Amino acid sequence: MPIYEYICLDCTYRFETLRSMKDADAPVHCEKCASDRTSRMISVFNAQSGGRVVAGNAAASGCAGCSGSSCASCGH
Repeated sequence: MPIYEYICLDCTYRFETLRSMKDADAPVHCEKCASDRTSRMISVFNAQSGGRVVAGNAAASGCAGCSGSSCASCGH
């Protein structure tokens, strides 16, 4: 089952929930305030193989050509 990201439209809390694909857009309660006014967010990911980006966009993280978490060239 995939993990989906949601945001609460009442308290702006962001959280993740493991759900089946068929339930991805079904209402889910906020983990912080229990509101049912939540919205699924668009998730961004990055995958690398052999030092090359194979999916996602490493440039969006501020580090083109590195892992996006630790890089001498961009200071992250």
